[in-house]
Amino acid sequence: MRRRFAVASFSLAVVLGCGTLPAAAAAPADTGRSALPVNALAAPDVDVTKVRAHLSELSAIAGRNGGNRRSTTQGYRDSVAYVKGKLQAAGYTVTEQPCTSGCTSGAGPNLIAEWPQGDANNVYMFGAHLDGVSAGPGMNDNGSGSAALLENALTLAQQNPAMRNRVRFAWWTDEEQGLNGSEFYVRSLSSTQRSRIRAYYNFDMVASTNGGYFINRITTSAAAPMKAYWDSLGLQPEENTEGAGRSDDYPFQQAGIPTSGYAMGASARKTSAQAAKWGGTAASAYDPCYHRSCDTLTNVNTTGLNRAADGIAHTLWQQAVS
Repeated sequence: MRRRFAVASFSLAVVLGCGTLPAAAAAPADTGRSALPVNALAAPDVDVTKVRAHLSELSAIAGRNGGNRRSTTQGYRDSVAYVKGKLQAAGYTVTEQPCTSGCTSGAGPNLIAEWPQGDANNVYMFGAHLDGVSAGPGMNDNGSGSAALLENALTLAQQNPAMRNRVRFAWWTDEEQGLNGSEFYVRSLSSTQRSRIRAYYNFDMVASTNGGYFINRITTSAAAPMKAYWDSLGLQPEENTEGAGRSDDYPFQQAGIPTSGYAMGASARKTSAQAAKWGGTAASAYDPCYHRSCDTLTNVNTTGLNRAADGIAHTLWQQAVS
């Protein structure tokens, strides 16, 4: 997630280890399945061990490339190649979109993958930034969101359900330098193309070791299936106030496209009430390794990662599967 800074015309705030967060005090045992109403479309259980395997690959890529995956480096380009190879093998239509304006010089491409089924006039997008900062490998920020998204895409392909609507996945470049990749993508869309996107869902830092359960624009209709899933686990999610305007949902929001997403927090500190509800340490940062060299495989909350991955699947199935 990008730190907030001022831009002339508007303010831009411009994802394995064994780390886990205690379950919410009132939550049922986390079996990986929720207690949703029987009329809810049944999404598959996304295997968190496979999500962690993707994180391990991203960590190894960083290790081979100077310890990071910044957008302008070979580490980022190798990350794109890894994700692209998995998606192509699963049957996706995959496009590398060079960022030809607004991005840092030398930044690698956005990666866009579309599942070629469902109504192309009704598109639900799911995205995460694939780049990291130069300080470290970026396992929570944002290997966590990228890996959870990838395994959801692969699970959809493996399940191959009948589709009511179209699903498009995106892995963004240059988020850490100013939301530049996602902003370029939104600018590149025609008005007709924008109107076809019914909602965009963003996943940035979904495995913070001292994290909370936050949803972007939690009261909106776009957020409803995401909230319903975490509600079913007894998590009592809250609005993602820390992340407002600071990640790749913002360009979509500015273009009038409904947005939501999951997050578990960055450098802001957990309140006493949140610690009582979710566990963890009050008055400490949600992610003590935010934008630091210690954002490694040991800086990953597997319980939160699992809940986010399954919530993504639930939302995808509710919005797009027939």
